[in-house]
Amino acid sequence: MEKLEKRIREDGLILSEKVLKVDSFLNHQVDTRLALEIGQEFARIFAGRGITKILTIEASGIQFAMAAGIAMDVPFIYAKKKKAVTLTEKLYSSEVVSFTRGETYQVSISQSYLSPEDRVIIVDDFLATGAALIGLVDIVKQSGAQLCGVGCVIEKSFQEGRGLLEAMGVEIHSLARIASMKPGEVTYVHEAEAAITARGEEGAHV
Repeated sequence: MEKLEKRIREDGLILSEKVLKVDSFLNHQVDTRLALEIGQEFARIFAGRGITKILTIEASGIQFAMAAGIAMDVPFIYAKKKKAVTLTEKLYSSEVVSFTRGETYQVSISQSYLSPEDRVIIVDDFLATGAALIGLVDIVKQSGAQLCGVGCVIEKSFQEGRGLLEAMGVEIHSLARIASMKPGEVTYVHEAEAAITARGEEGAHV
């Protein structure tokens, strides 16, 4: 998604080779127009799949799951990290390790909202280690629903998350895939692949 890639370059803060801060427009202060366009892009990617539910995890995935739900005209569900006193029914739960917070917690959703009849996509803001998404995949499996894919806004392709999910047979669509980054510089996967192709063509003509 070219607009998203450009925005990351202009407004994202790269704190290290692994840490990208996008809280000025994605996950603290939210550019609502961009969030809605992200939802529309996920709706385009998963069109024709018969999706009935969208699943995410609180809190940073909520705005994108909601935007996708609006675009696809289906409900979204967010897995809760803490059990509320009002959550008294039976639950699907899974353990998740947070890379950014250094915590382990149980995420859960009510069994009332996900069933074997559902066709589900998972939407989240980041794919890095894949821990949160693996937890959500586990919840979908517990419910018996059919997982039709995962949509991520930003993927750090140099981390292990994609490989772990693909090993589980999960289809992944990321709108901005980062091959590498360092303060002041970000390289997207399609740029890195183009550079490799160009070097190969140059070598073939030597």
